[in-house]
This record gives sequence, C-alpha cells and structure tokens, in this order.
Amino acid sequence: MNDEEMHLHFEELKKELDGKISDEQLMKELNVYLNEYRVTAEAAKRGIKRKYGADGLSSFMTADTLSKKIEELKGTEMNVDITAKAIYVDRKQITVRGNPKTIVSGILGDETGTAPFTIWEGENVDLEKGAVYLFKNAYTKLWNDRVQINLGSRGKAEKAEGVRVDVPERTIIADSADTKIGDITEGSGNVTVTGRIMSVEERNITVKGEPKVVYSGIIADDTGKIQFSAWNNYDLKDGESICVKNGYIRAWRGIPQLNLGDKCDVSRVDDSFGEIELTSSKRTVAEIILAGGGLDLSVTGTVVDMRAGSGLIWRCPECNRSVLSGECTAHGKVEPVADLRMKLILDDGTGAISAILNRKDTEKLTGVTLEAAERLAKARGDSEIVAREITELMIMKRMTVTGNVLNDDFGPMMIVSEAVTESINILAEAERLYNEVEAAL
Repeated sequence: MNDEEMHLHFEELKKELDGKISDEQLMKELNVYLNEYRVTAEAAKRGIKRKYGADGLSSFMTADTLSKKIEELKGTEMNVDITAKAIYVDRKQITVRGNPKTIVSGILGDETGTAPFTIWEGENVDLEKGAVYLFKNAYTKLWNDRVQINLGSRGKAEKAEGVRVDVPERTIIADSADTKIGDITEGSGNVTVTGRIMSVEERNITVKGEPKVVYSGIIADDTGKIQFSAWNNYDLKDGESICVKNGYIRAWRGIPQLNLGDKCDVSRVDDSFGEIELTSSKRTVAEIILAGGGLDLSVTGTVVDMRAGSGLIWRCPECNRSVLSGECTAHGKVEPVADLRMKLILDDGTGAISAILNRKDTEKLTGVTLEAAERLAKARGDSEIVAREITELMIMKRMTVTGNVLNDDFGPMMIVSEAVTESINILAEAERLYNEVEAAL
C-alpha cells in the first residue's frame, strides 16, 4: 500500500481512537496488519479499533458520496464523485518503499476549472486524453494551496459515455515572467525560460492507438537545470540556446518539469551563458521544500536519525523488490538476495530531509561490507543488529549528499547518487560560535 493511502487510514484511525494509542504505536500496528499480515485495509482497521476499544465505523467511510465541481473542492474531501475531462494523462512507473508501482496522473477539467489527479493503483487503468470520466470515491488534498484529486484502492475511474464537458481554454499569460531555472518551483505556472539544451532525445509512444513522438531532455542556465518535454518537433539540438515563452511548469512528486505545449513559442537566441557547469546545485533543505524538489541537488547536514528499513535487507532476484519471509508481492516465494542500504535523516539547520543510500555508499561510509553484515547477522541470529551497528557509526556525522529530491506528504526525500562525510574542526567551530556569541553581547 502506498504511503498516501496508508496515511489516510492512519488519520481515520487516529480520530476514531481519540488518544487511546500513541501515533507511533498506531502506525506500527497499521504497518504490521497491512504489510506483514497482508490483510485488507478494512480488516486492519476493524482489528485495531477492536483491540483498543473503538469498534465504531468511520464516519467518512459510511457517509453518502457527494458529487462536486472542481471549483467546489476544498482539498479535504474523503469521499467525492467528480465528472471531468482528462486534459492531460501520464502513466509512470514509480518506486514505493523499494517496490515498483504504476500510477496514472494528469490534469482533470470541467467548466469550473482544472486540477491535477493521481490514480495510485494504475496497473489496469487506461485513460484517454480528451475523454470524460466519472471519478468515484475520490479523495482530495491540498498541496501548495492547490487541490489535488486522488483515487486509491476504494476509488474507480469510469468513462462517462454521452456526457459532454466543456473546459475553458487555459489563459496564456501574454508576458509570462522571465524566470531563471534555479528559481523555478512546482507552482511557477507559466514561465519564459532562456537556456541551453544540454541533451535531447526522441521517444516513440502510442496515444489512442496512434504512434506519437515525444521530445525530452535537459535545459540549463547559469543557475540550474530542469527536465523538459515537448509534444511538437521544435528541431531542438544539443548545445543550442533557446528562449521558451509561455512554457508551463508541472511537477512529478515535487520535481518541476518544463513543458513545451501547443501555446508556447520557441526561438533561438545568442548564447550568453559561457561555460555551464553540470555539477549539482547546492541547496538548503528550506530551499528544497520551497521549490518542491529537483534534479541533481546537493545538501550538507548532520545525520540525526536512521529510519526503519536500513541495514541488511532482502530483495527479489526478479524485480529487486524488498521481500518479507522470502516472499515477493509480485513473484511469490523466491530465493532472496541480500542487500545493504541506509535511510538517513539529515538536518542542516533549516529543515530535515530523508536520504536513501545504496549498498555502494553504505559500504563506503560505514566500512561495513555486505559480506560482513551477513556474517554478523548470522552469528547473532538477528538481522536488525546490522542497522543498529551502522546507526552508531553514522549518527551525528556531518555529510553532503547529492541526488534527485522527490516530495510527498512525509516531506522531501533524496535518492542519493553520491555521498561524502565531512570532517569538523572542533576548535575552529568552537571559536566561531564564541565570536558570534561575543559579538551579540
């Protein structure tokens, strides 16, 4: 179950139990029922409520479903029906807790407005751009003051045959703001961007049974870089500089992306950037949270915690998913292979960020090899001892991590591509703090 849905069930139970169990224990109990016992969400909730003396039914689960227009959505609906046109549809493979998952996302619109949507169980969902659908039992959330429509395991998208929805054409800002790439956030909307094409490629896809070519790549200026995609052939070439007027910013899991739509204008410009460094962009956690996420970012902070799921783990040899008791959710009983990872929490003084480090970086930073971890776990009869050992090695260390930052309801999360620890000069740091205090007196 994805984190979005699990959090929804957590909030429902928290309200029902009214302080009879701590948040930490409640999340632990819910995780055991759903991800270890593999029972349904309804059975899990019934069991937990019965165990802690709150056997009532959820108010929003039993309430009648409401039908709303997009402009009427508040971002707090738990059970709502929405009839709207699919203006944009995208199908993606994502990784949730180390497991691949298919989601369908895009933009819905009716005569009152538009809103982004995500279908979290998208394996067998096939939406057509321009068709009208009834989203049944949807729930909504607010992100950066914008309503997002979600369909979980209880929801369903049905084609609304014979229903016509007229969506007002999106207003294009004649003088969209000139924006530096490093200043783009997921809420930037229409922008004018000038940058150099660092890479471009063609991808052949099928839309409504028709072959289609999508052009995508990286565009950069002297402040940063961003992914772009275009459905029209603007004959883009590596190394040339362009000005994109009325491009549109969308975000996938917090990472802003520049879209060259039908209404944008692309022109060649004189290159004035000089040498563009393709190194990572240094950011604070506060800046990342404001932007929503980003590509190839670098953060320096102190390791303040090690999350569950760190240390010695086991993966399916077929799909690389984490397995429990030798069983993969996709391939059943398998002979799992061992792996090492760390899920750290870094704090840089402006905020905290999760960072997931692979085996290579885990071994490099801790000095604990996978083979040594397996021997230790076997000798002690406890695989959790590996996580405890590497936690002691990493806690309170200062380090710089680099990678792509995603975002969800639990905050920013970096998939680390590079990590280094930094030595701290204790005397110099103490002197600096002393001088700051003395100057403030």
